[in-house]
Amino acid sequence: MGVSIVLVLGLSIAVCHGANISFYGGSIHYKISGAIPEANSQWTEEVQFKYRENGRETCEQQLSWECVGGGCRGGENRQGPVVLTDKDESGQNLWCQSEGNVTRNFSREQNTPYSEFYILSNSGCCWAPNVDGKTNWTMQADVDLGLRNDSRTPNTPPVTTTVPNLRVPQNCFLGLPLLAYDPDGDDVRCYFSVNVTHPNITLDKVTCTLHATSLLSIGAHVFELTLQDHPTTTTAVSGYGASYFRIPLNESSVDNVGPAPFGRVPLQFAVEIQPALSNCLPGHIRPQFLTPTPSHGDVQHAAVGDLYLLEVRAKTTKAKIFDFQISGPQNMTKTVTDEGFGVSRLVLGWTPQESDKKQHIPICFTAETEQSQSEMRCIVVVVGKAVTLTGNAKVSCTPNGITIVVSKASLPKVDLNRLVLANPSCSLTSNQTHIMGTVSLNSCGTKIEDAGDFLVFKNEINTFDAPSAVITRRNSIIIGFSCRYPKAASVHNQYQLYNSNYMFTESSFGTFGYTFDTFKDSNFSKKVDPSSYPVEVKLLDTLYMGIQAQSDLPQVQLFVESCKATPDNDPNEPLSYFLIRDGCLKDETLKVHSANLTEFYIEVQAFKFTGSYDQVYISCSVILCEVRNPNSRCAQGCVNQASRRRRRDIHDGETGQHYITQGPFHVVKEDLPREDQPSADEKISSAPTVQFLSSEMGTKVFAGLFIFTLMLLAVVVFYFVKRHRAEDRMALMASY
Repeated sequence: MGVSIVLVLGLSIAVCHGANISFYGGSIHYKISGAIPEANSQWTEEVQFKYRENGRETCEQQLSWECVGGGCRGGENRQGPVVLTDKDESGQNLWCQSEGNVTRNFSREQNTPYSEFYILSNSGCCWAPNVDGKTNWTMQADVDLGLRNDSRTPNTPPVTTTVPNLRVPQNCFLGLPLLAYDPDGDDVRCYFSVNVTHPNITLDKVTCTLHATSLLSIGAHVFELTLQDHPTTTTAVSGYGASYFRIPLNESSVDNVGPAPFGRVPLQFAVEIQPALSNCLPGHIRPQFLTPTPSHGDVQHAAVGDLYLLEVRAKTTKAKIFDFQISGPQNMTKTVTDEGFGVSRLVLGWTPQESDKKQHIPICFTAETEQSQSEMRCIVVVVGKAVTLTGNAKVSCTPNGITIVVSKASLPKVDLNRLVLANPSCSLTSNQTHIMGTVSLNSCGTKIEDAGDFLVFKNEINTFDAPSAVITRRNSIIIGFSCRYPKAASVHNQYQLYNSNYMFTESSFGTFGYTFDTFKDSNFSKKVDPSSYPVEVKLLDTLYMGIQAQSDLPQVQLFVESCKATPDNDPNEPLSYFLIRDGCLKDETLKVHSANLTEFYIEVQAFKFTGSYDQVYISCSVILCEVRNPNSRCAQGCVNQASRRRRRDIHDGETGQHYITQGPFHVVKEDLPREDQPSADEKISSAPTVQFLSSEMGTKVFAGLFIFTLMLLAVVVFYFVKRHRAEDRMALMASY
């Protein structure tokens, strides 16, 4: 039996919040210093915990910690001060957040049984008034104190947090992506508390995103989540004179039942559902982020003793931004300025201390108006001893790509053979003096960010270590680079979203590529010109698209595992519609044509996403396989049951999955008849009359009939007048 130590950490306020004080959730993160063997056959572990608490009236309550159970011998809590990190400036007590820390040394006898636990736990109250009826709360973290053989260090748990108070209009809740970053690169899964369900809410456990399946009732909704990390490959863990294994998740694992994780951390928060808005589009009533605001999930770097700055900009046209909510570390400075024209700027300043070294610090932020708030974005700041080298780079922006050139002289003591782009399968080139790389706007890990007035495309060059390396004597670098394009010129002038060619490199397949094109008809011979993008289509029009694979290897086969539509060119966009999934056709109008083993053509009727979306992108996951290899994904074909899909093996004779994207397709509305115009049917039924009246002969006949009618009418009137006078004379004569 493996030997591990599981620390269950609970925290709560020593006394229940008063009636006017509301708990809005919190999060925990911890750092393990590593096991130290002592002469008396004991091992000592120091664990440093940081916790954030959200609230309204006050957030500076001292939290009470108590260790219970048989594993609590040795060590005492060393409690640090609780520091207020953010509070609204309106004076209305809308939100606040504090951060505290506690450190504890744990001593264990060598070869301690697995069944022994450390438990620090207590319960408290009170959740803010909510529609779920939640009152008491408990947060706990499970900690494995063993050393991982892949990193020779203790495990680092997932990093997460939220802003103090999340607000979403009732008709605007589509999805809420949460921060779920793992410093060790493990698989992170998010779960609701055991036996807890939320009506009209689903949780994507892999992306850690909440989705609303229908309208939520107005009021605060409480969410208590647990994040746990699992290895991507079987990993040995050792400590206390014994060893055990952590194994990867498998596709049949459901909920939080499955292999034991490295650890668990809590994330608790409330989402306040507000009355519906007349317009949910960002930039109107709900603030929209602008450049240079970082994207959700970005990883940035800071150094001990150096000032780190984070700049955020947002705008609205129908409301006023009065503040920004922040979830961040202690000792931050926060400056908000009004730039005019509905734009506000936030600048966060923070100087990491020695205790922050090698920590991964989460920061989340939102822009606030009285009626609503922006989306929540979260980043992770990695703190090092010194500033990470950034190099002397020159960036060139072209309509279809980004080129970066870095001087080798600006990268001293850097192993230039271990430099990669965001997607390691894309390679860099070099000469005697410079390192060079070119990426398209849709490949090599390039990310797109909607910055309101601009579209920003980002990538980076960084170093990687050999998997077997225990030490390194080379500096690491991070060279981020980006290009931004004004939206007003994005389609017709400076840049096109259209991309056709994709190139990849893998050790067993060399360099290979795909082209993804749109065609004009079912012959798939005439491609739509790149200058025509976005391609305008009407509903029910037929789209013709084709994928071709190119490889120097003679016997390869193209397999399209999935194709899905999204309203933007991010294949991970939660709002999506599958045309092909797991190799199976999912759309009833989809037709597939395959000319040979390396070509794949489809036709499908045009559609749009319901709501205010008018653009559609098609992203396909493609794989290249060795022909006639019975173990490849290509040979497996359509797999209706996800549980039957197998993990890829390097000996299966196939490449990894690569996403290629085409679009946008702009869905235009057909002209509908106005109320004062006849419908199409009416026009058809009256067509002969219209044509006759429009001719010269018809005009003459119509005029003759009109004159004849007038003459006939005059005769009738004259007749009745004459008759009426004759009757009057007879009546007068009879009276005499």
